Parts: sequence; structure tokens; C-alpha cells
Amino acid sequence: MQAKVLAFGPLAEHLGGREHIVDLLPNSSVRFVLEELGLEAWLNQGLMVNINGVKVGDDEPVDDGDEIALLPPVSGG
Repeated sequence: MQAKVLAFGPLAEHLGGREHIVDLLPNSSVRFVLEELGLEAWLNQGLMVNINGVKVGDDEPVDDGDEIALLPPVSGG
């Protein structure tokens, strides 16, 4: 099973690109995907996660073929 991860802003820079394919274990959650990518610390920094265009929490299950968008918090001045 696989999911497509779209990373934006500093997350894309950290991962070395905007699009990534992640291998999933059965019953994987958003948190599992973030841990696999080394991004779990972002959960405490205001990271927003969408699966197939719908905002979800970190305990949301991820299914084969899902598209996961990782949206970091935006700051401005």
C-alpha cells in the first residue's frame, strides 16, 4: 500500500521536494506517515493535514492511494 504526500513550504525543503510516495502498513495513520518522514514534531507547531482535500487529525487512517497534503503554519509580517 502506498500514499502520495504533498509537502509545502519548509516541509518541502526539509524533505528535498514537494511530492513523495510513502509505503504504508495496514491500519496506518497520519501520525505513522509523519513519523516515517521524520516530521512528527510539526504536529505541535500547527501543522494542518488534509487527506484527499479533507482536513484530518493525526489519528486519521490512511488508505492505499490517498493523497496527503502537509500544510505548515504560515507566519507573516
